[in-house]
Amino acid sequence: MPTASKPQSSRATADDNTRILDAALLQFQRVGVKKTTIEDVAREAGVDRVTVYRRIGSRDNLVTAVFSREVALVLAELALIPERHGNIEDLITDMFVTVLNRWRAHPVAERMLMLEPERVVMKLSVDGADIFTMAVAATAHALDRAVERELLSPASDLTERAEIVCRIVHSLILLPHAALELRTDAQLREFARAYLLPIITGLPA
Repeated sequence: MPTASKPQSSRATADDNTRILDAALLQFQRVGVKKTTIEDVAREAGVDRVTVYRRIGSRDNLVTAVFSREVALVLAELALIPERHGNIEDLITDMFVTVLNRWRAHPVAERMLMLEPERVVMKLSVDGADIFTMAVAATAHALDRAVERELLSPASDLTERAEIVCRIVHSLILLPHAALELRTDAQLREFARAYLLPIITGLPA
């Protein structure tokens, strides 16, 4: 009997976590992080506040968990991109456009960057090592897949190249408004071709 209850208990925990993170995302979208309380999230998720603390933790833990989940969803999408293209240029530009557009269209990310920029910057920089490591690993994996499909020449430093590109993308997310015009997909693709592609391939543009 105990063995039968474990899967059910695991599913219940996973369901609780999903409801809590969905509720937190909705609250952050409605009122921002500063005005969101654990009680608000618990009420929205249909659980008690003790469950929120036990499953996720404090409000800061909620912010980290929500950011990590949303980033993981985008990275999972990136993992599929190498299968859609027959050349490295299209692959790299597609990955870049996808990341920037997903960020810009996200219901919470842009709102939080506008209302609470210091919190977003902290979560994606000083406190964002795990998220950044996930991004680099996912990018490196996509490049490895490109090598397997003979879209990219093998190189011993693909992970380093992936990290450099991720650092550039990271800075564009945190500081979206600058002299660079990157508003349209065409502008994003041109930027990727001119500046990211040479880093990935090791060849001049």
